[in-house]
Amino acid sequence: MAVPTQFAYRTLKSIGVVEAAPVYDSLSGFERPEGNLRCCVYSPCGRYFAWASPERVTVVDASVGHVITSLPALNVYELGFSPLGTFIITWQRPSKDDTGDAVKNLKVWRVVERRPDVGEGEHNVVGRFVQKSQTGWNLQYTYDEQYCARVVTNEVQFYQSRDLATVWNRLQVEGVTEFAVSPGENHSIAVFIPERKGQPAAVKVFNVPNFDAPVSQKNFFKGDKVQLKWNDQGTNLIVLAQTEVDKSGKSYYGETTLYLLSANGGFDSRIDLDKDGPIHDVTWSPNSKEFGVVYGYMPAKATIFNTKADATHNFALGPRNTILFSPHGKFVLVAGFGNLAGQMDIYDMEKDYQKICTIEASNASVCEWSPDGKHILTATTSPRLRVDNGVRIWHVGGGLMYNEELQELYHVTWRPQSPISHPLENPLHPMPTPHASALAYLGTVKTPSKPAGAYRPPGARGTLTPLAFKREDEGGAAYVSNGSLSLGLGANGFGKPRKREVPGAEAVAEDKQATAGTAPEGDENLSKAAAKNKKKREARKAKDAADKATGLAPTADGVPFVTAVIPSRSPERRDQKGHERNRSRGQMDTRARSQQGKKEHRQPEQQPRRPPPPNPAANGTSAKTPQEAPELSVTSPGSGGTPQDRKTRALLKKLRAIDDLKMRRAGGEKLEGTQIKKMDTEDEVRKELGGLGWND
Repeated sequence: MAVPTQFAYRTLKSIGVVEAAPVYDSLSGFERPEGNLRCCVYSPCGRYFAWASPERVTVVDASVGHVITSLPALNVYELGFSPLGTFIITWQRPSKDDTGDAVKNLKVWRVVERRPDVGEGEHNVVGRFVQKSQTGWNLQYTYDEQYCARVVTNEVQFYQSRDLATVWNRLQVEGVTEFAVSPGENHSIAVFIPERKGQPAAVKVFNVPNFDAPVSQKNFFKGDKVQLKWNDQGTNLIVLAQTEVDKSGKSYYGETTLYLLSANGGFDSRIDLDKDGPIHDVTWSPNSKEFGVVYGYMPAKATIFNTKADATHNFALGPRNTILFSPHGKFVLVAGFGNLAGQMDIYDMEKDYQKICTIEASNASVCEWSPDGKHILTATTSPRLRVDNGVRIWHVGGGLMYNEELQELYHVTWRPQSPISHPLENPLHPMPTPHASALAYLGTVKTPSKPAGAYRPPGARGTLTPLAFKREDEGGAAYVSNGSLSLGLGANGFGKPRKREVPGAEAVAEDKQATAGTAPEGDENLSKAAAKNKKKREARKAKDAADKATGLAPTADGVPFVTAVIPSRSPERRDQKGHERNRSRGQMDTRARSQQGKKEHRQPEQQPRRPPPPNPAANGTSAKTPQEAPELSVTSPGSGGTPQDRKTRALLKKLRAIDDLKMRRAGGEKLEGTQIKKMDTEDEVRKELGGLGWND
């Protein structure tokens, strides 16, 4: 029978240990603790499991659940083991003693053996340190536990694991903030120095204990903090650098860059990524010869690289932000969690990345491969989501194997086991039988009758989705961020600016856009409001010049408009009043300029009225050399004339407004209710004009 896998979880009030495939049952010899339990952890070797209560730390044998030791450590908030499980490290909140000195809150204990020279109250304690920050609190050991290290101001201190009272060696690097000890047989250490005083950030790799000069080094800007990721053999290092602020304005979360260094100094390079956007995840393969990166604006791109930073395979674009390799290196998982839908795509790397299945794990906040390489654990945990907390185990073929719902789940993890103890063989055949909990859960899940797509407003239903609203992996345009929040961009802030289109008007060529609604050349430095006002002034000047030549504009019948003159006004007064009227109607004339040539004109034999302005470009008339126009009547309201004339002019103005509304509705514009009511009064206006002696 195969060795069963195991996982442990911690809720608000208890801790549980469960034997997974093929048993799916609680560990028989384990007594579940109750109460306020702050943390729990497996040793990297998988031999021990420990948890902390307010009074003590308890260590049990992970195979059978029996208690091995109990440490009298109060109020422990963090737990950790050395690589071989020889030591357990505890961290308590910083505090001060009665004399005002800082209490040594980081302690290293032996798990099994006791030192005879130490009292019973503090038995098994190997070393004590003052560690104020909870970030990076733990000691870092070499793979054989020969040395351990911790960072202090401007140096990394090394200790021999059997003697933590004396500093064995020091790596002095000014400004060092982070470090990572390699897991391989070669003892190496990588340190990070952030930017300071105009100097670039740097990552340096040293061989332990030769600290005279780095064997590999990479300097770069745009690095406020980094993640240092060694491969399992300790031969190559990935540096994921990140800035707090993206000065280009393309991302709210800062800018990320990726570098690759070899431990022997033979290779270092920045990894070029061919899609703009942040780096979501980077993970080494267990074979230490390749790694996967998920990067770019959504839909993101996932790529496999070799140790020379050459791309060997590209996955399809999709909403993904996580990549995980199976322990045997046979499968790779590309998924999207967090604010994404929780889809997991499984690929077989040994069969040219053939896609096996897609698993729907919505609301998952934890995802881990099992040590046997056949199962995937997903969990929804608090405080990210306080409802629907629980653990689910999926088979690599896509089936749900186990489901357990828990109240306020805070932590879940697999028990570490060597892949050697779980020969892979053929994980897809035969397919295992799901646990009863999985069958019960699947029976409650309702299958939707039809797939629920994105919401579409009623006016857009039954039509094709514009490319601007499609994701890149669905055939839409790629998202391009130029760091600007200007409203001059197209829909949703990307794509080309939308052209100005007037319903019913002829299309304008792109090279004439400067005269059809955009700022002319040479106005790039003007603000949007200034450019708009400049266009209004130029349009007003052209309109005033055209009004002086109004009498030369022919009608549809070829007869020019000639109107009577009111003798009570001088030509200067007539020009002045005409200009005032032009300003009052400037907005309406601009809006209907394209339709003015198509309006029906009244016969010149009737009551005098003002004709529309001519188009100099259409009839060949130059606005710079206007011919002398006949005297015109003024139809704008004002003093002068009989009361009957003033009322006639007011009714004619109302009639012109109705004609303008009719043209706007004919051009496809949607009118308001008050405008429609105004159009309905046309017959009344004409009847009233007829009573005043005016005939159309």
